[in-house]
Formats: sequence, structure tokens, C-alpha cells
Amino acid sequence: MCCNHNGNTPDRRSRGGLKTSEQGWSYHCFNCNYTASFILGRTVSFKARRLLSWMGVPEREIEMLNLESLRHRSIHGILDDRQRTVDILADIKFEERDLPPFAELIGSTGLHRDYVRSRCVPDDYPVMTQKETIERAWPGRQQIIIPFTHHNSIVGHTVRFLDDRNPRYINDMQPGYVFGTDLQRPDWTQVIVTEGIFDALSIGGVALMHNTISDAQARLIRNLGQEITVVPDQDAAGMELVDRAVQLGWAVSMPAWPEGVKDVNDAVKLYGRLGALITIMQARETSRIKIELRKKQLVKRLQH
Repeated sequence: MCCNHNGNTPDRRSRGGLKTSEQGWSYHCFNCNYTASFILGRTVSFKARRLLSWMGVPEREIEMLNLESLRHRSIHGILDDRQRTVDILADIKFEERDLPPFAELIGSTGLHRDYVRSRCVPDDYPVMTQKETIERAWPGRQQIIIPFTHHNSIVGHTVRFLDDRNPRYINDMQPGYVFGTDLQRPDWTQVIVTEGIFDALSIGGVALMHNTISDAQARLIRNLGQEITVVPDQDAAGMELVDRAVQLGWAVSMPAWPEGVKDVNDAVKLYGRLGALITIMQARETSRIKIELRKKQLVKRLQH
């Protein structure tokens, strides 16, 4: 049933393996090598959805299966997931790195603090600046430094200049890094995946720092053990992130924000943190068909 959907000739010898258990099932086609699985208590994955749809299961029944599965998720399952998350995350490591020389925390008032507050960054996040070195390399350009942390160790940073000239950012970022994992709290059930660092800081989510998701980043985000919602920027580049999120089987949210609000940070500025989060969760979709329809609506709006 899957071979012709994956560029292979249909298999006439029924070379597919299906294993079942009390907790779910797994499938492997020995002809085209397509695999999919389902575990009770978890979201129905993108690959499982595709397999079920190829088998003729209506989209409505797949959604009912998804809801019923999540209803069976017990507190014990959540705790087990979190313990597995701690164990797996312990194996994901980034090398410690130094911040730029002469870096110091910004003050409670002044130009740098005003800018940080205008981007809805919590006051307790350690935003920094450096004057002496920047003045030599980039004379006349004010900037802030946002440290990158992982397990509370500094593993990089970004310099954000406060004017509109290029470059706006200078990043020291290791492959596979996701900003904001240290912002997540043990009692949270959702992780909001955004593109930009100010999106993540303002909503308490994580940031990819670009408009795609590498395999290493996907693994790190999955290992948080939370329900994942990707919120792309509402521009042409952001639509590429939608395709990758669908490929990974993750939920996508593209709220109907007004003109001039193109990303999470803009939404937080307009609605406040809680208000923006409500719009995101109300627009959250797991159905590939509905995600594609919403994407088409946004693309059409962007073209006009």
C-alpha cells in the first residue's frame, strides 16, 4: 500500500511486517523500506498518519485516534517521559565557549535596557553588552549580547546591533544547537518552536535561529519530552519551515494575526505573552490537510 507513494513499483508479494502490542504497533515494508509506528499515549506521527490514510482510514477517524491516544496518557507516562528526557539530554553535549572580552551585564536603565524591553525580553534574562571591543571593530554601533546556554553552561552567543544596518547579527553557534532549552520548565507540557531568538525569549519557547530544522535540532527538541508546536514567521521564508515541520510530524500554528504582525515577537508586543500564547494554541493544527490549506491562505496573502 505504501510502495507506489514512495517512488517504488507496487509490491506483489505482500512483503510488509506488522508488529502489534498492548501499547501500539509498528510497520515495515521490505520492498520500499517505509516504516511507521504508533504508541498509545502519544501523538499519531506524520508517518503513521500517511500509512493509515493509504490504507483508507478517513482523516476524521485518524483525528479521533489521536485524541483517544492522548486521553490515555497518564501522569506516570509523563513522568517516565521526563526521566527518559533527562537521560537522553545528558548525552547531548556542546563545548563550553567564552563570551566576547569585556562583556558585562546591561544596566537597569538606558538605551540597551530600553531596546530589550521593547522586544519583550524578561528582565531577569542575562543580556550583556561590550563597549571597548565593539568600538574598535564596529565604531559607532550600539549592540547587545545574548548568551547561548545548554544545561546552564555558556556554549555560544549572538551579538545584535541596535541599528538597521547590516550585519544585524553576529552568531557564535554550534551545529545542532537550539536556543531556549534551558528556559523550559519541568511542569510545562508544550514547547513552542520559533525561528528567532526574540520570539523564543518573549514567549518562553525555543529558537532555531533560521527557517529550517536540522536532524540534530529535531532530536534535541523531541528529547524535551513535550508536545511540539512550530510557529513559523509569516513570510515566504517561514513557509519553508512549515514543510519541514509537516515532514517531522509536528503540529504547526499559523494564527490569523493582523497586518504588521509577522512573528511571535510581534504578537507578544501586540497581545502580551499570555494573549499571544492563546492565539498560537487556538490555531494549532496536526492535520496535514489543514496545515496545507492554511499555508496556501498565507502565501496568497503574502503575494498581495
